[in-house]
Amino acid sequence: MIAILTWLTSLWNAMLPAVADHLWQSTIFALAAALLALALRKQSARIRYAIWLGASLKFFLPFSWLVAVGSRLHPSHALATSNSGIYLVEEFTQPFTQNPSPIHIPAAAQTSSALPFHWQAMVMIAWLGGVVVILCFWLVRWWKVYAICRRARILSEGRESSALRRLKTSMGVGQLSLLLSPTSLEPGVFGILRPVLLWPDSISEHLDDAHLEAVLAHELCHVQRKDNLAAFSHMLVESIFWFHPLVWWMGARLIEERERACDEAVIEMGNGRRTYAESILKVCEFCLSSPLTCVSGVTGADLKKRMGHIMTDRIVCKLNFGRKLLLWTAACIALALPIVYGMFNPTAGHADSEPGTALKYTAVSVKEHPPDADGMSRTRMMVSLMDGGLSANNVTAQQLIETAYRVQQGQITGAPDWLKSTKYDLSAKMDKAANEQFQALSDDQRGAIAGQMLQGLLADEFKLQVHQEARDLPVYELTVAEDGSKLQKTADGKHGFMRLGMGELTSNGAPLDLLTAQLSMRLGRTVVDKTGLRGNYAYSLHWRPDADEQMRMRHDEMIAPDSSEVNSSAPPLLTAIREQLGLTLQPQTDRVQVLVIDHIEQPTQE
Repeated sequence: MIAILTWLTSLWNAMLPAVADHLWQSTIFALAAALLALALRKQSARIRYAIWLGASLKFFLPFSWLVAVGSRLHPSHALATSNSGIYLVEEFTQPFTQNPSPIHIPAAAQTSSALPFHWQAMVMIAWLGGVVVILCFWLVRWWKVYAICRRARILSEGRESSALRRLKTSMGVGQLSLLLSPTSLEPGVFGILRPVLLWPDSISEHLDDAHLEAVLAHELCHVQRKDNLAAFSHMLVESIFWFHPLVWWMGARLIEERERACDEAVIEMGNGRRTYAESILKVCEFCLSSPLTCVSGVTGADLKKRMGHIMTDRIVCKLNFGRKLLLWTAACIALALPIVYGMFNPTAGHADSEPGTALKYTAVSVKEHPPDADGMSRTRMMVSLMDGGLSANNVTAQQLIETAYRVQQGQITGAPDWLKSTKYDLSAKMDKAANEQFQALSDDQRGAIAGQMLQGLLADEFKLQVHQEARDLPVYELTVAEDGSKLQKTADGKHGFMRLGMGELTSNGAPLDLLTAQLSMRLGRTVVDKTGLRGNYAYSLHWRPDADEQMRMRHDEMIAPDSSEVNSSAPPLLTAIREQLGLTLQPQTDRVQVLVIDHIEQPTQE
C-alpha cells in the first residue's frame, strides 16, 4: 500500500505541471469558443455545434504537442540543448584522508515510510475514483440500452420500414437496421460503427405518415452527422475531466446545438414546421428519453426553446464573408499559434530526449583516476571545437552530467553515493565522417552538439537513464544590480577558461551558466540566471567563504578549505557579487527543472 501511495505521489509530481498547463489552456480555449458561438448565435446551429465540439476535443490535444511539432520544424531543433559549449574548467584540490559523506537526495525523491499518506496521492486516488465511478455510471446505462437492443427484433416490413428506406435513399445514408423495441424508450440511434435505429412498438399508432417521416428524418440526420461518435468523445472528456465544471456545461451546449442542427436539417428537407413540432411533442408524450447522450434521440435539449426555434422563421442563416473570415481566422490561430511558437522557441526537452542522434563519439576511453602522487588534484575538462574531441581528467560522473545537461548540482536527484566521489579520466573522439559533419557546423552549433554527444556518451558508458520533473525549490535569483553589470563581454565562440579556488572564481570568457553552477555549489542552493545576459564574460570574483561554505566544499570534495588560502579581509560572497560583478542574489522559491536519475552504472574498466 505504501509503495502504491508513493508511486501515485511520484506520478502526481511528474504530471502536475503539464496537466495544470493543459487545463488552463483548454479552459481559455473553451471560453474563446463560447465567445465565438455567441457572436454566431443567429447562424446555423451546426456551426455552433462544430465550435463546441472543437472546444471539447481540445481537451484531448495539449498545445505542448503542437509546440513540439513546431520545434521539429525549426532548422536547428537538433541543436537545441544549449547555445554554449563545454568550456575548459580547472579545479585545484587537495586529497582528504576521511571518506566522503553520502550524498543527500532531496526528500521529494526519497521513499518515506514515516509518512505513508501523501496528500498528492490522495488527490490522485480521488481523481481515479471519480473516473471509475463515471465510467461505471455510463457503462450501466449503456448496458441497459444494449439489453433492449438484444430483445428487439428487426423490422423489415410495414410503413416504418418503407419510410426509412425511402429517406435513406434520398439522404444518402448507408446501412441502418430498424429494430422494433418492446419498451417505451424514445426512437434513437444506438451504436457508432454499425448503428441501429431503435423504434418503440407503441409509438407508430400515435403518428401519422407525415409525423413518422419527420421523426425518422431527424434520426437519419444524427447518423449522417456521426453524432454518436462525437457524443462518445465528449463522454470520455467528462469522465477524465469530471472535476472541471466547464466540461459539463459544454456537454449541455453540445446536446442543445446537436438537436437544433437536426431540427434545421429536417425543416430544410421540406417538412412542415407545425407537423415536425407535433411529431416531437407526441414522442415526448408517449416515450421515455434516452439515458445516454451517445444514443441520439428526438427529445434532447430544452423542449420549450426547441419548439420556439422550430416555429420561427429565423432558423437557418447563411454565413456572410465577414463571419466566414472570422471562423477561418479563429481556426488558423488556434492551430498555427502553438506551432509557430514552437518553431521560434525550440524546446530543449526534445534535444534531451534524443541525445547525440546526429553525431556520436566512436572511440571512447573511460578509466578511474589514479591517486595523485604530488598530493594535488587537478580537474580539467575541455572539448575541441576543431575536431570535437573530448578530454576530461579527474572528473566525477556528477560533473559530466551537469555539463551534458546544463544543470546545476542542486538540480540532480536520485544519485548514488559514488556519483560525486569516484573520479575518472575520459577521452573521446569522432570518426572521420562525423568529424566532417562537425566541421560544417558553426561555433555555436558545435558547442550545442557537444553537449548532446556527451549525453550519448553517458548513456553508452554509464548506462545513464534520466527524466525531468518541475519542482518548487528554494533558489537564489541572479539579477543585474541597479548600477548595472560590471562583467566584461568577450567574443562569442571564444574558448572559455575558468579558474576555481577557495573564495575565488576567475574567468577569461565563459557563459553565466558556469558561474551560476559554481555559485550553487558554494551556496548549497540552486542559482537561477535572471540577468538576461547572453554570451561569454570575463570577471574576477574574490570573497571570504563562511564556515558553511567551507564545510560544504569539504563534503563535496571540491576544494580543500585551507585557512591559509582564505583572505580574511575579503567581503562575504553576496557582497562581493554585488560590488565586483554588479549582480545581486535574491532568495526566492521558483519552479525549477530537476534531472532525476532513473538508472546509472559505474563504467566497465578497460
